[in-house]
Amino acid sequence: MSQQKPSKPKAKATQSAGSLKSGAGQSGLRRKISTAFILQAASISCATLLGIYATAAVLEDFLIRRALVEEAAHYIKRLDIDPLAREPDTHNMRGYLDSPAHQRDRVDPALRQLPEGFHNLRQPDGRPLVYVTQTKYGKLTLIFDQQHVGKLALLFGLIPMAIVLLFVYLASFAAYRISKRAISPVVWLAERVGALNPLKPDRNSFAPENLPPDFDGESQVLSEALQRYSERIEELVERERTFTRDASHELRSPLTVIKMACEVLLADGVLDAYTERNIKRVQNASRDMEALIEAFLLLSRDSESGMPEEEVSINGIVREEMARAEMLIEHKPVQLLLDERTQLKLKAPSKVVGVLLSNLIRNACIYTESGTVAIEINDKFVRVVDTGKGIESEDLKEIFKPFFRTKDSPKGGHGVGLAIVSRLSQRFQWPVQLTSEVGIGTVARIDFPQAETMR
Repeated sequence: MSQQKPSKPKAKATQSAGSLKSGAGQSGLRRKISTAFILQAASISCATLLGIYATAAVLEDFLIRRALVEEAAHYIKRLDIDPLAREPDTHNMRGYLDSPAHQRDRVDPALRQLPEGFHNLRQPDGRPLVYVTQTKYGKLTLIFDQQHVGKLALLFGLIPMAIVLLFVYLASFAAYRISKRAISPVVWLAERVGALNPLKPDRNSFAPENLPPDFDGESQVLSEALQRYSERIEELVERERTFTRDASHELRSPLTVIKMACEVLLADGVLDAYTERNIKRVQNASRDMEALIEAFLLLSRDSESGMPEEEVSINGIVREEMARAEMLIEHKPVQLLLDERTQLKLKAPSKVVGVLLSNLIRNACIYTESGTVAIEINDKFVRVVDTGKGIESEDLKEIFKPFFRTKDSPKGGHGVGLAIVSRLSQRFQWPVQLTSEVGIGTVARIDFPQAETMR
């Protein structure tokens, strides 16, 4: 059999606390700080690499070209002194002068076709930079091997980069450790708050003697505020429990006396019709007050531990509430009907089910001046259909709000009945739906998903 679990609110509170604790561990301050430092180190590394490659590009594009121009000018000065001076020939650079005196046949035919200026050639053994200039002695071609210079620039750039990055990583790690120690009190507080049970708060959770030794400054102020807050919560919870216990006894006792006195007076049989009618009104009012007090006490409890579970017959509760509601339609041309298409049993507090069904049936009887109030018990739901005046669509949106009353509501109501129904239905997960059409009537439906159907 599906059973109602009246400890749902407690489970929700525990789940929320677990989610808070899990969130503090997985995506909290520590993870954010770690991510920030990792991104910082990665950004510095990328910037350093880009700087090295930019330096190599400057060397290749500016310094090497300038060196070639100066080398060409220097070689021309040598030719002025010695027309037979040999062309430049070093480890990284070779020169060719296209003139009869310098064996012009040695010049590669492909190089002879190059115009003046700089040229980047693609060859199997590298990517040389070629500088061609026309001199009075002939066409001078300088070929510079950039590959060796690029390797040297990269090599001498990587060593300083590695040293710089090492210091950056060490500094970042030290800053991370310091930051982690700085936020550790906040993380500790978050984990302790996440572990709190809102139904049974521990006032010593944030006591000074239970705090880690590194608590100081703002962390100390925060822990003291949480300590006062937890103490205040515990006091309020205890006050609410005391009020619920005292109110349950003190309010029921006089109502019991009133009900018994009314029963004794009605049993005498010597009262006139007018007096008997007034006594019955007092009796009905005391029953209504008892149901209202019971509903308020149910809602005021912080848990369901005070509401015993039992296997209740929804059909039986409906018949009891119909019998009580007959007094509301005894002077009106209204017929109270019951259509039991199935038998519903539910393991739940019987008083909760009684309060829910009582409010729906009583409202239907109060707002119906003629016609019928039909209660249908079907597969895991109860439906109350009346032929009353109906509710306007604007009012229907606000109907479950506390103390809300329609313009044509009869005197004597307080506008809390449907608000109680809504809160209890949410608390026990019994969905309630209300549809209405002006001039035709209202349909109230409450579902019991955990009920057992017996046909």
